[in-house]
Amino acid sequence: MKILKYLLFLILIVLIGGAIYFGTQDGVFDVADSKIINAPAEVVYDNVKDYKNWKTWGPWMELDPNVKVNYAEKTEGEGASYSWDSDHTEVGTGSMQTTKVIPNKEIEQKITFNTPIGDSKSDVYWRFDPTETPGQTKVTWGMRGEQTFMEKVFMAFQKDDMETGISNMFQKGLSNLETVVLEEMKKFTINVDGVTQFGGGYYMYVTTASKMNEVGSKMGSMMEQVSRYMQDNNLPITGMPFTLYNDIDDLNGTVIFSACVPVKERVITPSGSPALCGYMEPVTALKTTLKGNYENLPATYSKATQYMTANKLEMLSNGKMFQVYITDPGMVPNPANWITEIYHPLAESQN
Repeated sequence: MKILKYLLFLILIVLIGGAIYFGTQDGVFDVADSKIINAPAEVVYDNVKDYKNWKTWGPWMELDPNVKVNYAEKTEGEGASYSWDSDHTEVGTGSMQTTKVIPNKEIEQKITFNTPIGDSKSDVYWRFDPTETPGQTKVTWGMRGEQTFMEKVFMAFQKDDMETGISNMFQKGLSNLETVVLEEMKKFTINVDGVTQFGGGYYMYVTTASKMNEVGSKMGSMMEQVSRYMQDNNLPITGMPFTLYNDIDDLNGTVIFSACVPVKERVITPSGSPALCGYMEPVTALKTTLKGNYENLPATYSKATQYMTANKLEMLSNGKMFQVYITDPGMVPNPANWITEIYHPLAESQN
């Protein structure tokens, strides 16, 4: 009996010692991982704000493709939520709710894990910070909270500590998110709309000559120059900006082009003016629409040319091709949603 008493006493000492040990361990944690993604903050944010998008990049989906997900009626913005149920030990059962949103900058959430040792609640946070490089974002995904006594005991017998497990999951998720965002930005469509009438009209412009592959890099500053002149002279814009190709030398790979902004009527500019006023006659043209990054414009022109050949359409003698920018990249951050209309003026006999 004495031996049994001693054994029980020793067990009690071990239990008390273990309780003191685990009870005094710091259970507070704040784990965060960051990744720089070559995409505007708005584009990255759009892939995170809605819980329905998480299935395309969430790391737990790879651990258990059969995880059951239930979405609330609201899946983005403050008050949005969803829950999941999985037999996989690293996925488990739980729910998440969005508590605060600053569009394109921050998201804060509450996460609850339902475990055999009780519910575990933590705070999840996202930060979307533009870097010094235009069109680049530092994305931070973090979680903070405090482990319960039983959680500290449980984690003491796991291969990795809690912080390591969370960090590995966040790193994988951010890598998946980057892949999804970059692939989304590459999407584009080209549609040959057919023969149409373009109304023409007056426009302000500046002109330069360059290599064909330099047009894109020069266009922005040229458009800014025209816009600044119009603002300084209180000239209202009456249409979408466009590029007019005055002369193309395929042999030497050069082009003379103008950056143009429509105006209501003829503008007489003083000598030495940085911008001039031109006029485009109404014209019958083949219209082709690109939805996507400007880097797909060569493919758009190629498809339009193929259409013209197949349908025996001929360019207007001395006709100048032009492309109209329906969307402003400053207002539409995702290049996959940029819309550009390309026009090939056609010979009069095709009216």
